[in-house]
Amino acid sequence: MHPYRTHTCGELRATDVGTTARLSGWVHRKRDHGHLLFLDLRDHYGLTQCVVDASSPSFAAASALRLETVVTMSGTVVARGADAVNPRLPTGEIELAVDSLEVQSVAEPLPLQVNSEADFPEDTRLRYRFLDLRREHVHRKLVLRSQVIASIRRRMIAAGFTEFQTPILTSSSPEGARDYLVPSRVHPGKFYALPQAPQQFKQLLMVAGFDRYFQIAPCFRDEDGRADRSPGEFYQLDFEMSFVTQEDVWAALEPVIHGVFAEFRPDAAITPPPFPRITYDDAMAKYGTDKPDLRNPLVITDVTDVFRGSGFTVFASAIEQGAIVRGLRVPGAAAQPRSFFDKLNQWARDQGAPGLGYVTLAEGAARGPIAKFVDAPRLARLREITGAADGDAVFFVADKRAAADKLAGKARVKLGEELDLLEKNAYRFCWIVDFPMYERDEETGKIDFSHNPFSMPQGGLEALEHQDPLTIKAYQYDIVCNGVELSSGAIRNHRPDIMYKAFGIAGYRREDVEARFGGMLNAFKYGAPPHGGSAPGIDRIVMLLAGETNIREVIAFPMNQQAQDLLMQAPGEVPPERLRELHIKLDLPPEPPKTG
Repeated sequence: MHPYRTHTCGELRATDVGTTARLSGWVHRKRDHGHLLFLDLRDHYGLTQCVVDASSPSFAAASALRLETVVTMSGTVVARGADAVNPRLPTGEIELAVDSLEVQSVAEPLPLQVNSEADFPEDTRLRYRFLDLRREHVHRKLVLRSQVIASIRRRMIAAGFTEFQTPILTSSSPEGARDYLVPSRVHPGKFYALPQAPQQFKQLLMVAGFDRYFQIAPCFRDEDGRADRSPGEFYQLDFEMSFVTQEDVWAALEPVIHGVFAEFRPDAAITPPPFPRITYDDAMAKYGTDKPDLRNPLVITDVTDVFRGSGFTVFASAIEQGAIVRGLRVPGAAAQPRSFFDKLNQWARDQGAPGLGYVTLAEGAARGPIAKFVDAPRLARLREITGAADGDAVFFVADKRAAADKLAGKARVKLGEELDLLEKNAYRFCWIVDFPMYERDEETGKIDFSHNPFSMPQGGLEALEHQDPLTIKAYQYDIVCNGVELSSGAIRNHRPDIMYKAFGIAGYRREDVEARFGGMLNAFKYGAPPHGGSAPGIDRIVMLLAGETNIREVIAFPMNQQAQDLLMQAPGEVPPERLRELHIKLDLPPEPPKTG
């Protein structure tokens, strides 16, 4: 007999009754019934109930076992009594009558309970992540992650993509976040950068003629954490294709994404391919965000004309100074009590706005604080634009376009959540397309790339030479699901002349471009195919499939929001002799004065 196990803890069934078995695992629960001791033994595969009789030589040792101690138990598989069958367990019809027991590893008192679904402080969970991962609901999400990655890999290979690995130690690249830098011991004063994405390498693979590449790529960005973004590192399905339009890229990715969601959430409603295409400008105007949650039925409209020249001077004056008014129709909301509208008004103030105007519609008229300024012709126009009817409420935001879109978008999300309007058990995908190539930095006034700097501008070199940069669109696109951006992608700029010009508009001199992107630029001079791709985030895909809102729940060993690994105590200090090897001297900020 094997020294540790003949079966896993999830394997034994009624057909095994009468056989001898040996199981190894962790003591999950203990129940002392006096003459009988019940122990639930757990491993990766499941849980089996074991029973030790008081007459057994192993009874004393079994009684002394702490939870999470690792043991090996041998005995006979017996059928449970009819009243003791547990239909919730695959092994619920049997139990192991223990003849012998061997302790493999003793567990100390636990800082968190593994056999409990109770919440524990995140710091505790991350410091003892190895224990947290033993908990069934956490363990299950990490298995799901592995299965999702395996499914994606199978689907990409079936679609004709070839998997490659690209370097981790590389050079800095402007991907929109800070690099993690690695000092070079043999080249004093020089640094590698951990890749924010394999952007240049995957383009070089296209230049090398591989046509369809993918990898499950680790990416590193020195940026702050959020619920949907892990600080430090993340994984993405990175892929690239040659001789393609953006429609070809979408057609390649949609079956993979839809197939994965259908495989792991067959109970859910999932947007069928082709996914809706929404221009960036339309997304901002209709949803107030370039990451719209299409489960939310609310749509923003432009109602500026309703208030232009009206007696409501707050809006009318703002319009004369270049503001717009966004309207948000909420069906049936007129029935809400006054306190509902007051809370929303206070919420808007908390967002930094003066408030949230509104009218309710009933009996052919408008009611509410600003209703007297909406006369019959203006009300008719409002109904026409928004589609509002009696029983509805319409909320208003007046500001410059960017600020109005942003607040109206937040109000759309807030109202959707408050009134429980979101479609249940659904995954609603869309592509956001036609992103602006450039944007103006509000602080410096400088024009910079708004998205991926390696994207092909719509209109090519002619657009760069003759158009206002802020009007140029790029062949850039994001895939969004339920308000979460899964991926950014683009058709790439594969021509050196266009690349020099594109970077020049963003303030990069020709020599800067050659110094920073010389490898890729040089490759383009030897025949580069038109190419494009995308890179959906693995962590975010799994987060959505698992029904989680915090990305750390689907990462095996995540850092906290302060980019600290509490388990491995990283980042940590480095001995002085190691710093000398790397030719580094520390210039640390002064410690804050101690108080008290």
